[in-house]
Amino acid sequence: MPTQSRGTFLARTPTSMPPATAILALVDAKGCLAVHATPNARSAGIQLPEAGQAPVLSVRTTATPEKGKANEAVLDLLARALDCPRSALTILKGETARHKLVRIVRPG
Repeated sequence: MPTQSRGTFLARTPTSMPPATAILALVDAKGCLAVHATPNARSAGIQLPEAGQAPVLSVRTTATPEKGKANEAVLDLLARALDCPRSALTILKGETARHKLVRIVRPG
């Protein structure tokens, strides 16, 4: 739904997502992905790390960090970006922290 600001209508910015192959390149041999989550962001999106930086995926979500809402939103965004079922993703570490370790179960 568009938002109105000072008499003009602004369309919601689409969620930015890198290709699934780029995200999967950050997954370690154990199937784990390091994630830095930012709850209460202005817009939701996923950003790859800069060249030379630690292999930590940045995930922004508009959800609040209450009762696991932000964690669920992070996993939902990752599932959509990776085109995999939400049940294939589990938070191993960092349930209450911004730095999380997410396990990705790949079929096969």
